Amino acid sequence: MAVRFQLVIDCTDPDRLADASPQRGMTTGHAGQGIAELVRPVVNVVLMSERCGYLPGMAEHRAIELGGIRLAYQVWGSPAAPPLVLLHALAEGATDWDGVAPAFARHWRVYAPDLRGHGRSDWPGDYSLEVMRADVLGFLDALGLDRVDLIGHSMGGAVALLLAEEHPERIDRLILEDVMAPLPRKRTIPARPGGELPYDWEMVLAIRRQIDDPDPAWLERLGQIIAGTLVIGGGPGSPIPQDRVAELARRIPGARSETIPAGHLIHAAAPEAFTQTALMFLRPGQAPAGSPR
Repeated sequence: MAVRFQLVIDCTDPDRLADASPQRGMTTGHAGQGIAELVRPVVNVVLMSERCGYLPGMAEHRAIELGGIRLAYQVWGSPAAPPLVLLHALAEGATDWDGVAPAFARHWRVYAPDLRGHGRSDWPGDYSLEVMRADVLGFLDALGLDRVDLIGHSMGGAVALLLAEEHPERIDRLILEDVMAPLPRKRTIPARPGGELPYDWEMVLAIRRQIDDPDPAWLERLGQIIAGTLVIGGGPGSPIPQDRVAELARRIPGARSETIPAGHLIHAAAPEAFTQTALMFLRPGQAPAGSPR
C-alpha cells in the first residue's frame, strides 16, 4: 500500500525549500521473514522554477516502457554526475533505498527501479532472474547509461550478478549486499501474507524456485566478472548462510568482503555503516562524508 502526496515547491523561496524534505516512510518486510504490508509515503515533487535544477536528497519518480513493460524508477542527484544503480530485494522496491540514496546522490546520479512484479512497475506474470537481468540491461540502454556502478541487495544482487557475468563491460564497480553464492538449497514454499500486497505473489514463488535451485552456469560464470567487487555480509543475525556469502566473495576474482552485523536488511538496519563501507570502496582515499545518522 502507498500513500501518495504531491509536494509543490517554489525553489526561489529558500525558507520553503528548507522545509520541503519529506519524512522517510516505513518499509515492507523481506520475503521469507514474514512479509508485512506497511504504509510508505511516496512524494511527487513539482518544481515551480526551472532554476531549481534538482533537489539533493529528494527522489524524482519516473517510468519508462521497455518492450511493452512499464518500469517505474526513482532518481536522485545531479544529471551531470556518474550513474549508480540500486537493485532491491525480493518483495521490496525502489523506496527501500530512500534512507541511503541521498548519501550516494552527493557523488552519483542514483537510479533505483522497481523490478518487474514490484511496486509501480508492471506485473506481467512472466518472471525469472534472467528476465529481470534483461529488464535492467534495457533500462541502462534506454537511459543511455553505458557503464555504471551497481549495488544489489539479496535478489537484486542475484540480478546484478547475472548482469555482471553476461555483460561485464557495463559494470565498473559492484557491491553485493548479503548475497549468497548460487548453490542449491532445500526448497521451501513461503506462505502468502494476508491482504493486498505491493508486489505479485506469483513473482515471489517463481524467483524463490530459482534461488532454491539455481542454474549451475551461474556459479560457473562467476569467474567471468571483471568489475571491482565488494561483498557485504549481514553477520550471524542474517537468515542468509554467511558461509555462502563468503563463498561468493571467494569465487569472484579479486572480490573484497566485509561484514556489518546488522542482519539481512543491512542498509535499512545500519544505514550509516552501510554507506560508509560502500563509499570507502567506491571512492577509495576519500572521506565518506554525508552518511545518514
